[in-house]
Amino acid sequence: MAGLPVAGLLDAYRLRWKRRRLLARAVAKRRELVAVVDRTKAILPADILCFAVVRNEAVRLPWFLDHHRRLGVAQFLIVDNGSDDGTDALLAAQGDVSLWRTDAGYKASRFGVDWVTWLLARYGHGHWCLTLDADEALVYPYCDTRDLRALTGWLDAQGRAMFGAMMLDMYPKGPVGQAEYRAGDDPFATLQWFDAGNYGIRVQEPMGNLWVQGGPRARVFFADNPRRAPTLNKVPLVKWNRRYAYVNSTHSLLPPRLNRIYDTDGGEAPSGLLLHSKFLDVAVARAAEEKRRGQHFGDAALYAPYYDAVAANPDLWCPASRRYDGWRGLEALGLMSRGGWV
Repeated sequence: MAGLPVAGLLDAYRLRWKRRRLLARAVAKRRELVAVVDRTKAILPADILCFAVVRNEAVRLPWFLDHHRRLGVAQFLIVDNGSDDGTDALLAAQGDVSLWRTDAGYKASRFGVDWVTWLLARYGHGHWCLTLDADEALVYPYCDTRDLRALTGWLDAQGRAMFGAMMLDMYPKGPVGQAEYRAGDDPFATLQWFDAGNYGIRVQEPMGNLWVQGGPRARVFFADNPRRAPTLNKVPLVKWNRRYAYVNSTHSLLPPRLNRIYDTDGGEAPSGLLLHSKFLDVAVARAAEEKRRGQHFGDAALYAPYYDAVAANPDLWCPASRRYDGWRGLEALGLMSRGGWV
């Protein structure tokens, strides 16, 4: 930190203590987790791990697990936050899943981040770790022919400890609730459309993380106040160290160098996308439940109109919508980049 101005030194000091406080929170919150099935002794040193917090995701999880297994995830470490739809039994039956359960408040755990931070520190140290929601599916350049071991091997060779991915909201043509989805099906055979443009991007200081907003949720639900639209930037894949901590979901983390998923010298950093399956038919019924629970936003009352709009079974398609045709089409649109990986 030699040569930093006084303001920069103060920021570095504050962020260092913030990281320590977040890690201490995670240690305290570990008491809320009860192991249901613990298969972590099977984790091998080179394994790529996936971490998630889920609630009532029995419909999405079969495809979610299979997709990320195909990409090379060896073990899943998952927290079930009070599911009552059979999610816990489904996960406990998977030979590559370690499962913890808690009925504690999702919002009070920093939206599950405290629980995941503890599991990452306890089991993820030294591993490439993928942290996801159940409605997210990672795609990246060459994902149809090269698995995550190839990607992370290249990242290691480049000295990059992180890999960024924007969340891309996918939706059907027609009302969200009209296309029935069955567990195990590819959700993106139903959710075939996305917004190719209308994304705004900024760098936030002092952590240097990106702030990306836009897509169909900004266009349809937050047109009058786009600054309230959900944040889309994420850093889901990290070569983990027990001293790291996510700050706000996987949107940002500490130490701040891990947020530098972009190139400032005129080139392109490697990046992927998280295909977001939020707008399956189940979204219509779940919107009312999420509004009632008030667990997904810091000030849930501000987002009540958003939940009401989703519950009204909207049609997110517009003439500018683009059909998903694989990673190459997404790269051609500038939504992801190989960043020198050939």
